Amino acid sequence: MTKPQSPPPLSYKDAGVDIDAGDALVERIKPLARKTMREGVLAGIGGFGALFEVPKRYREPVLVSGTDGVGTKLKLAFEWDMHDTVGIDLVAMSVNDVLVQGAEPLFFLDYFACGKLNVDTAAAVIGGIARGCELSGCALIGGETAEMPGMYPVGEYDLAGFAVGVVEKSKILTGQDVKPGDVVLGLGSSGVHSNGFSLVRKCIERAGDSLPATVDGQPFRQAVMAPTRLYVKSVLAALAAHPIKALAHITGGGLLENIPRVLPDGLAAHLVKGSWPQSELFAWLQTTAAIDDHEMNRTFNNGIGMVLVLAPEQAQACSETLWAGGEQVYTIGVIASRAQAQAQVVMVA
Repeated sequence: MTKPQSPPPLSYKDAGVDIDAGDALVERIKPLARKTMREGVLAGIGGFGALFEVPKRYREPVLVSGTDGVGTKLKLAFEWDMHDTVGIDLVAMSVNDVLVQGAEPLFFLDYFACGKLNVDTAAAVIGGIARGCELSGCALIGGETAEMPGMYPVGEYDLAGFAVGVVEKSKILTGQDVKPGDVVLGLGSSGVHSNGFSLVRKCIERAGDSLPATVDGQPFRQAVMAPTRLYVKSVLAALAAHPIKALAHITGGGLLENIPRVLPDGLAAHLVKGSWPQSELFAWLQTTAAIDDHEMNRTFNNGIGMVLVLAPEQAQACSETLWAGGEQVYTIGVIASRAQAQAQVVMVA
C-alpha cells in the first residue's frame, strides 16, 4: 500500500509575505530617516518603540498630537504611478493640524500597508515622508510597514500618519481672544492639497480625453498631485514675532467649515470675494463640476491653505514676516459680530 505523501512545507513567503523585502525596505529608508533627526531623539528607527525627550527649553510643555491620511488622492497615485509626493501630503496633513494650536512638531510616525510589498514604490512613498519631515523640522522616528496578502488590490497601498508637537501651556492658541475688527490673513495653497479628491476624480472622469495639457504652468497631472504645502517653519517664525490669535488649517470642509472651528461664539468671518486669486486648476475644477462659489469654498481650500487671525495693527508686520518665510499672503477678510441665525463664514462683495 502506497503511503500518502505529506504536503510540501509552506513558508511565510509562500503565503504572500516577503520578510526579505521588508528588511530591504528598512535598509533603504534608514538613511532617509537619519536626515530628519533633531534634538530630543533618543532612539529612532529599528526598535520596538521610539524614544523622544521634550526639549528642555520648554518650561510648561504641552504635547499636541494629530493623525491623518492622504484620502482618495492615493487612487490617482496608483493610476498615474506617481508615488514620490504623497508622503509629503501625509506629513503635512498632520503637522499643519498640530501647528494651528501653536505647537512645534517634534516627531512623526507612519503606517504603510499593502497586499504585496513593492520595495521601490514603498521607498518612494517613505522618501516623501522623510522629505516632509525634513521640511517641517520634525523627526521621522518610527513607523510600520504591513504586508497583508488579500487585503489590498495589486499595486495599491494605504497610508496613515501620526505627529506629536509641543507648545508652552501659556501659548496654546484657542481663538478665545478673537474679537470683532480682527483681520483674517490667508496663506496661499500649493493646489488641491489632500482634500476633495473624490470630486477631483469625478471631474477627471467627466472630462475624459479633453483634460488640459497644462494648468498653472505645469503638466496637468503634476499640478493635480502637487503635495500639500507645509506651513510649519514660516508660521512658527510668525508666531515667535507676532501675537497671532488663531490659526485654521483649511482641509476637508474648506474655508466655510474650518474657520468656524477657531472662532468664539457670536463671531463670524467676513471674507471678501476676489481678495485672493483662483488658480487655473481650481477654475477648471469649478467649471467641470459645474458648482457655485459656496460649494467650491466648502469642498476645496480654493487657493487658501492656512488662515490666521490677528489684531489689525499687527497684520502688516505679520504679513511681511510670512512673505519673508516664502508664503503668499492675502488679506482676505475681517471678524465681525454674528447674529444668531447668521453663518460663521460670510462671503461679501
